[in-house]
Amino acid sequence: MAGAVTRGVLFVHSAPRALCPHVEWAAGNALGARVSLDWTSQPAGPSFYRAELSWQAAPGTGARLASALRGWAHLRYEVTEEPSAGVDGSRWSHTPELGIFHAATDVHGNVVVPEDRIRAALEHAADPERLRAELDLALGQAWDDELEPFRYAGAGAPVRWLHRVG
Repeated sequence: MAGAVTRGVLFVHSAPRALCPHVEWAAGNALGARVSLDWTSQPAGPSFYRAELSWQAAPGTGARLASALRGWAHLRYEVTEEPSAGVDGSRWSHTPELGIFHAATDVHGNVVVPEDRIRAALEHAADPERLRAELDLALGQAWDDELEPFRYAGAGAPVRWLHRVG
């Protein structure tokens, strides 16, 4: 698989101003190149900033990015990595309260839930609330709920161009 390349996006949904240069340094270290992000204020959180970075690198870079930023106080982010030859796509979501969530994704960005995760949830079919909780956990629902208010940048957010598929 030498020379394989994939694309992805780092979405920093909220970071305190003091953390912004550290995020750039960590992302640059994971990508092997200097990173300078265009930080804008985050309307969902006073004194927080947001930024996005589209990247192209070897498969597995998304995991390196997510790991480099994991566990930092007040940092909310998501990393996506598109599928590439022989490699599933992935999404990592992080919040200070919940920690990190990882899911495989298909070519459309949908979360793919592994068979054994579904079977484990079905063990609780007699308890609809528990079944729902297990499926919500498998889908990362708590992370989506917490990140949703931060995903909207407001007016003046950078435009992200979509790449042609196929």
